[in-house]
Amino acid sequence: MDTGKELLFFFSALGSFNGIILGVYFFFFTKKKFLTNYFLGALLFALSIRIGKSVFIYFHPELPKMYLQLGLTACFFIGPCLYYFLRSAVEEINVMPKSWKMMLLFWGILIVSVGFLYPYETYPTLWSFYFIRIIYFQWFVYILFSGFTIRGVLKKIFNTKEKASPSEIWFGTLFLGTFLLFLFYFLAIMGASAATYISGAVVFSFILYLIISILLYRKKTDDLFLLNSQKVSGKKIDAAEAVIISEKLENIMNEKSLYKNPNLNLQDLSREINISSHQLSQFLNNNLGKNFTSFVNEFRINEACRIITSNDKLTLESVGYDVGFNSKSTFFAAFKKHTGTTPLNYQLQALQT
Repeated sequence: MDTGKELLFFFSALGSFNGIILGVYFFFFTKKKFLTNYFLGALLFALSIRIGKSVFIYFHPELPKMYLQLGLTACFFIGPCLYYFLRSAVEEINVMPKSWKMMLLFWGILIVSVGFLYPYETYPTLWSFYFIRIIYFQWFVYILFSGFTIRGVLKKIFNTKEKASPSEIWFGTLFLGTFLLFLFYFLAIMGASAATYISGAVVFSFILYLIISILLYRKKTDDLFLLNSQKVSGKKIDAAEAVIISEKLENIMNEKSLYKNPNLNLQDLSREINISSHQLSQFLNNNLGKNFTSFVNEFRINEACRIITSNDKLTLESVGYDVGFNSKSTFFAAFKKHTGTTPLNYQLQALQT
């Protein structure tokens, strides 16, 4: 291996290794734990494994076929992680909806089952021709979904008349970087003369070092994970308008019991009262001093308290599901935060009165 190839190998392999380290950072070491952190960490893990496979196979093609299968398996999770990463930011979702868990579980079971039944070592043609096209098609579909999710952000980035916030640039860069990575790999698969597998690794390394530079340069990084943080950091909505929004929220939440929907998000609620999601987020943060999740959980906990005091035949876990929580642990944690006691203690106190 000549000096040029050695440098290319080092640069690409280091990018893959740093991607794993950065993924660990987003999972475990960020000060504030947003759902976006975890999906970004998962995205970097999947990308790093995919890139690592490309690097080692490119320079050492004699490696076992299991490395090819591992890389393509990781590739199957890049699209979903990117999509949920962006959706959780745009819609300010901080508790993973059950539908997301089921979809990720479905993809996981599917790719692991296929890998077990049809290993690359035994069925190389099946993987190199058919499965790889299915995997990249799935990745492309999720890129389309992701682009649609942040279409407003992308429009703002490419519009010279509007100044994008740091968080918008951050999310736009991550999306475009992943898209470029997909494009390079796709062109390589299709046999384009100017595209090789190693070019994807180089693009990933460049994007990764850009991410690291942003994190090192900025003293504050929490705002990078909240797309609406810049938009809601201004002054409060005026009193008259705030009263109107408050009344609309109170009426719609009680009349339609929207809080019972475990997948309710900021955009859904804003559509119900005919205001923008940014305006609703601003009202909740600046006028009420709470985020979307806390606001909705208050209605859920109030309803849970009513059910507990009026019906002692239901289990506490079923009460949590009935009022809109998608897990027992989330319900218990939110209940204690809101009331200062556990659901069981609250039930016992209610029975004694």
